[in-house]
This record gives sequence, C-alpha cells and structure tokens, in this order.
Amino acid sequence: TMALTKAIGEYETARTWFGGLRQQWGEEPSDWEERLKALAAFCAFADKAPDTMVSECLRESASGTRISAKGRRFYNDKIAEWQASLPGDRAAQGRAGNAVRSFLIHNGIFLQSGIQA
Repeated sequence: TMALTKAIGEYETARTWFGGLRQQWGEEPSDWEERLKALAAFCAFADKAPDTMVSECLRESASGTRISAKGRRFYNDKIAEWQASLPGDRAAQGRAGNAVRSFLIHNGIFLQSGIQA
C-alpha cells in the first residue's frame, strides 16, 4: 500500500518544510527535488503520509501540544533503519536520512542532538 494520496510537495508539512528551508537559506533550496524524493521514499518505507508522521510525533496535553517521546523515538529509529537499507555509500545514505530529519525538525519535531538539519 502507498500512503501518499497526492504529490509529496503538496502536503501541508512538506510546504512548511520548504518555507523553513527557504527562510533558513535566504533562497529556494537548490536540492529541493532531491530532498522531496528522499521524503517520498521514506514515506513508502514507513507506509505513512508526511502529515501523519508529524501528527504521530505530537500529543495533546493540558498545557497544549507537546512532542510525543514515543513517536519521536519511533521515527528516529525508523529513519536510521531506512537510511542503512539504502543503496550507495554512507555519505549518500546520510544525505537521504538527514533530509527526512530536516523535514521533521522544520515541522517542530526536534530529534536527538548530533543530527544535521
């Protein structure tokens, strides 16, 4: 089954990511297509749509929306598993994994330290 019901770049969370990168870089991200491809491949691996992944990393509490430690840990491990399964050298695998981490980070899901956005 494929989790995506529309083009990857049309998801709200993908647009948030694009906006965040553009703001961070002061211009359109030059490797945007490559980043989107990585996100789409990860979505297929996890069988989740981008917006679903972000919502699964959040939980509602009395004081508002909080990061779900369980969701964050699940995706942290899933990204590492996916990254290790990719063809190519470790640098290429790392770029793909970091693209997906960057997607989550720009959507407010802070991952463990030492991860490049």
